[in-house]
Amino acid sequence: MTPRLTGVGMGPGDPELVTVKAVRVLREAAVVVVPVLDSGETGRAEATVLHHLDGAAAKVERVVFALNEREDRARREAAWDAAGARVAELLREHGSVAFATIGDPNVYSTFTYLAQTLAPLVPGLVVATVPGITAMQDLAARSGTVLAEGTEPLTLVPVTAGAEVLRDALAGPGTVVAYKFGRLAEQVAAALRETDRDGTAVWGSALGLPDEQIRPAGHPLTGSLPYLSTLIAPATRTRRGGKL
Repeated sequence: MTPRLTGVGMGPGDPELVTVKAVRVLREAAVVVVPVLDSGETGRAEATVLHHLDGAAAKVERVVFALNEREDRARREAAWDAAGARVAELLREHGSVAFATIGDPNVYSTFTYLAQTLAPLVPGLVVATVPGITAMQDLAARSGTVLAEGTEPLTLVPVTAGAEVLRDALAGPGTVVAYKFGRLAEQVAAALRETDRDGTAVWGSALGLPDEQIRPAGHPLTGSLPYLSTLIAPATRTRRGGKL
């Protein structure tokens, strides 16, 4: 059997926001790998998998990643290597492995690093992905915010790259989406004010989950926020079809 690794997007947390194809791939996979900070937790991806698969716990394999490591590159890469070695064993044993990840496997996902790690370890490995609904799509729907119209650009910025990168994007003409900004909320708020975007921006976290937070346009960014917070600063629109 040709070894096959499939990254499966599980959406931002709401178990209803998972595609029919994603559920089928999970059911057909011999093993479903889920990334965790440590072996004692149930993350968003795993919780969604368990929601859709009867008896899934028997084939779910938790693999530890240094998901919260931002400074120690050696520790982070050692975690990637260890995770890759374990998934390589699973591929040799079972042939088909699905990797469940929040959001989309091609958008700021741990799956990318896992696939790169496995390429030299598993000869002939086939890598595929199943797209997932992203946090920006979910927040846009829940807040009634249009992401893009006509010729408007849409820019996605991880604030882990620095608030200055976000500020540059906000100075442009289109909609700007910010990911992972909770720890730098004050700097994000300042960037919004400096670019006159603070009156229309919306933000949210834990979308579709019991502790969901969604703040409407103009709500100030104050206090500590969850790391995986999402912000949308929509483009300025003055009339219907004005950006066509």
